[in-house]
Amino acid sequence: MDQNTVFVHAKWQVKEGKLDAVLQLMKEAGEKSIQEKGNLFYKLHQSQQDQNTIILYEGYADASAVEAHRNSEHFKSIVLEQVVPLLENREVILMNKLF
Repeated sequence: MDQNTVFVHAKWQVKEGKLDAVLQLMKEAGEKSIQEKGNLFYKLHQSQQDQNTIILYEGYADASAVEAHRNSEHFKSIVLEQVVPLLENREVILMNKLF
């Protein structure tokens, strides 16, 4: 990984009773995302304190790979159209590695 690598940290608060649906959709989204040319990894985590808090940690070769991911059909149809309505809150941070 070089200085152009972009990391994505997304913290999602899932609406009560919607966790199973979100996890099922994200399994499909993750499988498709890791097949993208510029994707380095796509990992989904769950808080130990609150099962409805989901953290995504993703790595992309560069900013254009992030843009390609955000413009992909699976991101739009699964994440934006189906998952986002099941969330109470969504925070996304794009990061560069310092050292």
